[in-house]
Amino acid sequence: MPWTGKSARTEPGEASARSARRLVGVDAARGLAIIGLMAIHLLPDGSEEAGEPSWAWILFSGKSAALFALLAGVGLALASGGRRRHEGRAMTADRVGLVVRAVLIAAVGLCIGTVMPEDAPTDNILIYYGAFFLLAVPFLHLGPKALFASAAGFGILAPILALRLGEVLPDFVSQNPTFSDLVTEPGAVTAQLMLTGTYPALAYLTYVFVGLGIGRLDLGRTGVQIRILVVGAGLAICAQTASYLLLYAFGGFERLLNASSLSERDLREALIWGPDEMSDPTGWWLVITTPHTNTPLAIATSLGVGLIIVGVFLLVGSKAGPWLLPLSAMGTMTLTLYTAHLVGLSRELHYDQPYLWFTINVVAAVLFAVAWQRALRQGPLERVVAAAVKGTRRLVVGGSGGTMRK
Repeated sequence: MPWTGKSARTEPGEASARSARRLVGVDAARGLAIIGLMAIHLLPDGSEEAGEPSWAWILFSGKSAALFALLAGVGLALASGGRRRHEGRAMTADRVGLVVRAVLIAAVGLCIGTVMPEDAPTDNILIYYGAFFLLAVPFLHLGPKALFASAAGFGILAPILALRLGEVLPDFVSQNPTFSDLVTEPGAVTAQLMLTGTYPALAYLTYVFVGLGIGRLDLGRTGVQIRILVVGAGLAICAQTASYLLLYAFGGFERLLNASSLSERDLREALIWGPDEMSDPTGWWLVITTPHTNTPLAIATSLGVGLIIVGVFLLVGSKAGPWLLPLSAMGTMTLTLYTAHLVGLSRELHYDQPYLWFTINVVAAVLFAVAWQRALRQGPLERVVAAAVKGTRRLVVGGSGGTMRK
């Protein structure tokens, strides 16, 4: 999973050759997600004057982060037993290990916040990941049906809360919070992480819980892989269709135009790039699917695309794993690669030649990941996180291995 200390191919309970092959697909999907984030951070969004988004915006905006969160849930499921989820002391150890992981990842994120410029070129997702994992701790033991139901609940309720509470919650202290911000303005940072930020944890739990749910299934079965793909396609198509009908057949566009201070042109641009804020007194904002608006239909669209990608890579990975090595190697050390990418972005050297810097970032990430994996397997930061989590789990489990649900 993203930001873990283990390669997906070494998770507990995944010893068979078939499992090893299938998890190459999970790693490869993760590798594609980090390339997508690099594209969004480095390449032009498009032309707001002409109202035309770039290919990078269309393909990756909002979708790469959602895919990461979805795969994080899959990783959590595999690390806590997969289909035979842990019980007793083993599950307690999983929960404590997840708390340690969350704290360490958030700490890395807060450290990166200190080197990012005030007008940063991107928002750092790592501190949000710490919040995702902490909130997932009480749900770690659940089975697929309960997880999917929980995902639906968060996907509907979190956007409503964000819309209704947006005007009363405190403003951002910083685009990328630091340790100082957390100490001096804990309320503002918490609101940003939970509801008002770019990757609000309460909304993103939808992706995490769906990932947890599918990680409890038999991902090695072709039928399950196909169902994941088909459900994802159906979800994305239905969400986009529902949004279009609500906006243009049932008067949503006119309602937004009347309720907001935007002109018709500004509103059309807002539906592409996202409005500056959705605090106007109308719930019609909830029917848009613009990236990073985190509305129910936007979440459903990104989730559907993520499921399609996971399904495709699971199907391909079981048959063509070696061909996916550049992506799968990257996918085993996303914490290291993403951290290095953000530190590089903080130098702000990429604005004049975005395509060159995107190519440099991708090629460097692939070469480093393949070489490091062949030599030492786990990435540098993943190794540190894994050691801390493993030590904590040993303290909790002690001499008992815990139990697994059959």
